[in-house]
Amino acid sequence: MLVLTRLIGEKLVIGNEVIVEVLAVNGDSVKLGISAPRETSVHRYEVFAEIQAANKAASAPLPPTLVETLASRLRARDEAEKLKD
Repeated sequence: MLVLTRLIGEKLVIGNEVIVEVLAVNGDSVKLGISAPRETSVHRYEVFAEIQAANKAASAPLPPTLVETLASRLRARDEAEKLKD
């Protein structure tokens, strides 16, 4: 981890496109301004962690019993529609 000391109004650059500026310091709180291209997402770490967890959960395979239940319901629906025709 790189640790830097900056004063209010001073900036740092990440890569060639992200600029972080110290806007204010109030006690234990630091207000930062971040300039980045639109395609670069910028999140507070706790929000980033929630997004990662949600993405991981969404991409996890479904339990076999749930898949079997869904498949049987779809087959039953298809059979019911065939009988209507």
